[in-house]
Amino acid sequence: MTNKYLALSERFLNYVRVDTRSDEDATKRPSSDKEVAFLRKLAQELATIGLSDIQTMSDGYVFAKLPASPGLENVPNIGFIAHVDTADFNSENIQPQIVENYDGKSIIPLGTTAYQLDPAVFPSLNKYQGHTLITTDGTTLLGADDKAGVAEIITAIEYLINHPDIQHGPVSLAFGPDEEIGTGADHFDTKAFGADFAYTVDGGPLGELEWETFNAASAKLHIQGQNVHPGTAKGAMINANQVAMDFHAQLPVHDRPEETSGREGFWHLIEMSGTPDEANLTYIIRDHDRQKFESRKDQLIAIADQFNAKFGQDRLTLTIQDQYYNMGDILKENMAPVELAEQAMQALSIKPIIEPIRGGTDGSKISFLGLPTPNLFAGGENMHGRFEYVSLEVMEAATDVILKIIELAR
Repeated sequence: MTNKYLALSERFLNYVRVDTRSDEDATKRPSSDKEVAFLRKLAQELATIGLSDIQTMSDGYVFAKLPASPGLENVPNIGFIAHVDTADFNSENIQPQIVENYDGKSIIPLGTTAYQLDPAVFPSLNKYQGHTLITTDGTTLLGADDKAGVAEIITAIEYLINHPDIQHGPVSLAFGPDEEIGTGADHFDTKAFGADFAYTVDGGPLGELEWETFNAASAKLHIQGQNVHPGTAKGAMINANQVAMDFHAQLPVHDRPEETSGREGFWHLIEMSGTPDEANLTYIIRDHDRQKFESRKDQLIAIADQFNAKFGQDRLTLTIQDQYYNMGDILKENMAPVELAEQAMQALSIKPIIEPIRGGTDGSKISFLGLPTPNLFAGGENMHGRFEYVSLEVMEAATDVILKIIELAR
């Protein structure tokens, strides 16, 4: 690791030690007071590094602006966005480990647990010979998704403030809640944000540059059974658990996350519970192709209708809710932000990896709100679990890319 960004590692470590897990079951937005408290401290930090135009929006987002250098006020205003919440895995008492000068082949024990990062299981480790890695202690996630992005954006802006000789146009910053539960950017105020285009810094390994995401929906199925004594059940019992299994068996075996890759979509059963009397299934539905996405929703509806017709009454209740759409449908009409990021990476000898995300970012919704917002790498690997880790050298490279984009936009 170099000494160019002295505060980057300390800033990141301070961030990840704070529990900011979002709450999917909450009805308020932001979904957790932990996020609100963290965002409040983040606003104070932005003021400390020298920014003055800082706003906390009604949806919880913290906006800040870095004015242009004199004479560059008419250069395009570039936005950088990251989220502060972490995913649905243990996030209490995060104790990051630092592995200096990793050799690219050794097994890394995770704290005192039985868990470990083994290159035979996680071959991505082979790429990081000589790097400083930050891992978990095996009991929590790390939170590089997306506190790496938060740290990189703020470090880049601090660097510009501390080096006034570097000429730049206007820059807008946004840090928000609830990305992991898909609601954070629902009401993102693009007008107040003020950018001409933006980037989420929320991707994975070095070089990731993403402008396509899944189309996404959630589906909740409630099954009302008819429970009677099993000794006299023939012709009378409707076992909700069995109906749930029969329903799921109607979906193609191949169309599951563990069987798909690239542009292949899926249905993913993420939760199930039940008794013979009633059962509940929760799915997420994903596909890059909008027509196939709609077809996947229609297939669930058709299966539920078939079961209800067999029972002669509505015992299956299916509720489907769209979450976000493929931002590629917007960005393909204006690829300039993608091309600028690609140019910035190439100028830094970073090979751009341009592939569709098998997931989503806040940029999905923000792009559909009229602000083109592709996604840049932030460095995280194995995100959303105990095996998460990040390279500080890749975080430095992400910070370099942010600064190079700003430079090239002049």
